[in-house]
Amino acid sequence: MKTVFTTGEAAKICKVSQQTIIRCFDSGQLKGFRVPGSRFRRIPRDILYKFMKENGIPTDALESGRRKALIVDDDEELVELIRDALELDSRFEIRVANNGFDAGMMVKEYHPDIIVLDVMLPDINGKEVCQRVRSDSALDDVKIICISGMVEADKIQELVKAGANEFMQKPFEVEKLVEHVCHLLDMEPVEAA
Repeated sequence: MKTVFTTGEAAKICKVSQQTIIRCFDSGQLKGFRVPGSRFRRIPRDILYKFMKENGIPTDALESGRRKALIVDDDEELVELIRDALELDSRFEIRVANNGFDAGMMVKEYHPDIIVLDVMLPDINGKEVCQRVRSDSALDDVKIICISGMVEADKIQELVKAGANEFMQKPFEVEKLVEHVCHLLDMEPVEAA
């Protein structure tokens, strides 16, 4: 269980902008501390919990504190590799879909924080999945990392235009993928033990 949060993490939990959290911190409404020798602000869990209670912010996101990841790929071995890597970082809750149809259904009910999306699915292409996610304003905060063996620059640009936040070329190091996931979700990457 995480005990100290960055302003970005606190903002996600409270469902407000990072600027709002920074303003509350700087004005003294939200207590915390600065990392020695830097300008980074940190907010302890108990203080964030109290702040949320006092301001009528639902605390369920803080209770679980875990980020939701949806892995969409029909390559079962790769899915297992990604799932294992994310599960090592106990801050993630993971679901898997093997095709675009299941992914579409799951995105709506599960509302993941991040989707790791294979571009070449058996039933639909990843670009369409990106477009469908981006067409739903309730999913604006969902991050998408597309993965594929294709390398054509124009295709990668099409994915970015369709709403992908990042693209990773297969094969890739799973640790790199986890780093990208953490970066997109404003999470500190966990140092390998």
